[in-house]
Amino acid sequence: MSTEGNGYKSGSNLEKVLKAGHFAFTGELGPPRGSNAEEVRHKASFLKGNVDSVNITDNQTAMVRMSSWAACLLLIQEGLEPNFQMVCRDRNRLAMQADILGAYAHGIRNMLCLSGDHQQFGDHPQAKGVFDIDSMQLIKMVKKMRDEGKFLGGAELDGIPKMFIGAAANPFADPFEWRVHRLAKKVEAGCDFIQTQCIYNMEKFRKWIQQANDMGLTEKVYILAGVTPMKSVGMAKYMKSKVPGMDVPDEIIGRLQGAGKGKVAAEGIKIACEQIEEFKEMKGVHGVHLMAIEWEHKVPEIAEQAKVLPRPKVE
Repeated sequence: MSTEGNGYKSGSNLEKVLKAGHFAFTGELGPPRGSNAEEVRHKASFLKGNVDSVNITDNQTAMVRMSSWAACLLLIQEGLEPNFQMVCRDRNRLAMQADILGAYAHGIRNMLCLSGDHQQFGDHPQAKGVFDIDSMQLIKMVKKMRDEGKFLGGAELDGIPKMFIGAAANPFADPFEWRVHRLAKKVEAGCDFIQTQCIYNMEKFRKWIQQANDMGLTEKVYILAGVTPMKSVGMAKYMKSKVPGMDVPDEIIGRLQGAGKGKVAAEGIKIACEQIEEFKEMKGVHGVHLMAIEWEHKVPEIAEQAKVLPRPKVE
């Protein structure tokens, strides 16, 4: 659809929901480790009607998967709106710009600009990391293509990709006091929305969002708080000790341990829903990004329990 004259940058559903002042609720889907399109469609069936748009990851954790834009097209066929993730690890600026144009031509309207996990963590550690540009430069490049109608090299575009530009933020990595300034740089580069790393330390997140509010950043960018329900005590302990930049308080692990046999997953969902309830009332938070990793079938239950249904329809 045309976006000229209606005040939208892309006209995507996610942009419309946020601009209308609704509390956004986005989901995530990891493409398969193969060409099995039915797996994408199966996972998508649990997300349809429960979220405003769906992130499609781009070789997450540096493991080879179906390409993000291809899985995005399958999502569009199923009647969902994708958020096309692109990492800087695997492509140079030529390939990136080509993929952005192709994605837009096929109806993709949201894009998330990421650096990408280092290839040494994946299944091809000998792969050459490209990192021609970083995530900050990627944001600027997509904005230049959208707002100026020009390639990064300066040549005019024949058809402008009007993307709603997203980026990630980690409120917990050290040094903590620098995190909000990193956010400010992404806002300055031109991102329209931010999805955060999954949040467990609510006290620390409250400090971060307060800093963002004090700097006026939450008036310039939409912030979606990242939520990942814990499936097990083992998952919580792994995320606490092994995942860089993750902050899992002992209180969370204690709650899961005290849930009783067969009730840990339900307690994990309960904790996630309590967080969502708090985010709804938190100044500067415009929505939640739910990362139910390989747990897509639980999304309808979480959406129901978190009282985020029905999703708004904005024309």
